[in-house]
Amino acid sequence: MTEPFPAADDRPPPARLAYDRHTWKEIAHLLANLPVALVGFTYVTTVLSTGLGLTVTVIGFPLLASGLSGARWLGRAERARARALLGVRVEEPSRLPLRGAGGFLPRMWMALKDPVGWRTMLYEAIRLPWGIVTFTVTLTSLFVLWPVLPFIARGLTNADRAMVRGLLSPSDELEQRIAELESGRGVVFDTAAADLRRIERDLHDGAQARLVNLAMGLGLAKEKLLEDPDTAASMVAEAHGEVKLALQELRDLARGIHPAVLTDRGLDAALSSVASRCTVPVKVTVDLAERPAAAIEGIAYFTVSELLQNVSKHSAARSAAVDVWRVDGRLLIQVEDDGRGGARLDGGTGMRGLADRLGAVDGLFVVESPEGGPTTVTAELPWRDRSGAPAGEARTARPRS
Repeated sequence: MTEPFPAADDRPPPARLAYDRHTWKEIAHLLANLPVALVGFTYVTTVLSTGLGLTVTVIGFPLLASGLSGARWLGRAERARARALLGVRVEEPSRLPLRGAGGFLPRMWMALKDPVGWRTMLYEAIRLPWGIVTFTVTLTSLFVLWPVLPFIARGLTNADRAMVRGLLSPSDELEQRIAELESGRGVVFDTAAADLRRIERDLHDGAQARLVNLAMGLGLAKEKLLEDPDTAASMVAEAHGEVKLALQELRDLARGIHPAVLTDRGLDAALSSVASRCTVPVKVTVDLAERPAAAIEGIAYFTVSELLQNVSKHSAARSAAVDVWRVDGRLLIQVEDDGRGGARLDGGTGMRGLADRLGAVDGLFVVESPEGGPTTVTAELPWRDRSGAPAGEARTARPRS
């Protein structure tokens, strides 16, 4: 979303009898209203008649969704015209978050619910009668009411300004929040699907394959038990080693789903366990008087786990530190290392995925990593108590540099 323009640019000087550049711009806008309104009205009637008329078929709703998306381009053109000729400077609405919306049907449904598209369609529908009025009055006044035309033009364009602000301004805060939540839900679904595929792959290629080999080995050992006891004993010993490896793979897989230490003892013990597996010394400080919701704990755990993996693989650091604390209704996480820096959200180390996951639960993710280091990653999550409700004031909070 663009930055808001200064309020002073949104107000032309008072109208007067002289014809200054503001008056000529307003006259040009009023004369252009009719041809522009004809284009917009034709587009709206075509989209609605075709899309709604074909909703009984499989192509009606996709056509209507495409028409609403196209209406956004009309709205952008109208905002540009109002900005150039009327000085009405409003922010551009946020784009539809289609990237994380999932498949074709969720994306189409999001486009059909787009409030920006529907308000633009309404704007274009009411502009034709208004365009006829403003074009006729302005053209007549140019030859009949020339001395007072600046005042007439100001009154008519003030109505135009009101329509632009009312119908072509960005969605209100609630609509933007709905769009963000729709995007976040898509990210959550995609992440969950990817995790399920990973678990299935790990089970199939790891523990499952090992257990199949184990069963075959034990079957062969059973057959040789009477004929060749020494060979059977060797095969049983080998199978015993396979059992140990399979158990270790299953433990690693379970830790990747949700570690038992996190469930039983909380973030302090779980993050200390993660830090012990890092290739560089890590100091862990967890300053929490109580535990957040289990889902928030899980996200915090896997966020720190992935960040420490990045430290091990990419940072060339000598040491790292993990701080976890609470401020009001937010859980804050900070991971620092003294490595070479240069980490970016688009750097291919999973940072973008972490940012998307945190954003899906109303969290924040900030990376500060100049070339040469150090790297500081700060993550912020909603606290929520163990029942899942948002929490109030923090009992224990301390600032971080």
